[in-house]
Amino acid sequence: MFIQILGSAAGGGFPQWNCNCANCHGLRSGTLRATPRTQSSIALSDDGVNWVLCNASPDIRAQLQSFAPLQPGRALRDTGIQAVVLLDSQIDHTTGLLSLREGCPHPVWCTEMVHQDLTSGFPLFNMLEHWNGGLLWNRIELTGHFTVPACPNLRFTPLPLRSAAPPYSPHRFDPHPGDNIGLVVEDLRTGGTLFYAPGLGQVDEALLATMASADCLLVDGTLWSDDEMQRRGVGMRTGREMGHLAQHGPGGMLDVLEGLPTPRKVLIHINNTNPILDEDSPERAELVRRNVEVAFDGMSIEL
Repeated sequence: MFIQILGSAAGGGFPQWNCNCANCHGLRSGTLRATPRTQSSIALSDDGVNWVLCNASPDIRAQLQSFAPLQPGRALRDTGIQAVVLLDSQIDHTTGLLSLREGCPHPVWCTEMVHQDLTSGFPLFNMLEHWNGGLLWNRIELTGHFTVPACPNLRFTPLPLRSAAPPYSPHRFDPHPGDNIGLVVEDLRTGGTLFYAPGLGQVDEALLATMASADCLLVDGTLWSDDEMQRRGVGMRTGREMGHLAQHGPGGMLDVLEGLPTPRKVLIHINNTNPILDEDSPERAELVRRNVEVAFDGMSIEL
């Protein structure tokens, strides 16, 4: 299985366009040793030719340009993207579909809850119908697994996660299974297994067992501390209120990862305020000590 990190930041990217927090200002001024990042999305393939896009970032155009296999140039109009899987209906994971309209129709896999959001509060499916039929919905059932025809050796198993539906969702304050999912992706030839969850608010025993069986964890790295937005002076909501499990503190993501034997532990969906973006920070040093990696745009993993 080939895993390509197209974007590794949370919504707004890094630096965020309107933010002058310590991280964003430091990166712009050259006083912070850090790497710019676009909003999170990954691509998966079983052959390096045909790719499944997992979430469609608003930065998708730049991300496609940065990874040559997604534009193989075999025909006058061409793309390596053969399908899209949406893990939720958040703006930073779906609006890239608007930039892909010239290539419609696109087969899209998502849950019933995500499809409801994207045909009501944020009607992407409805809007894109006007481009060659738009998005062809394939329902993700919350039990069992599914395959994508273009990558038949990859088996996808969805896992409902505790997180939050976006503000425009009809069930914003009435959570439903399927608002947000993680994915276990297994390469049926190599046996390599990925657990991917860029939005993860809570880890129970069943989920912990699933994570322990994966060869690579690509998981929510949004915030270092639950009250980070308040500490940085850029917001009032906590990580838990936004559906993200912070890294630091009792029961945080680092504690979760500490007890797992997984060969690779990688944080993705990193908010612009997170001190781990500063490569010289004590928080980054703590990750190095714990053998936890920080995803970056252009990172490649093979399982």
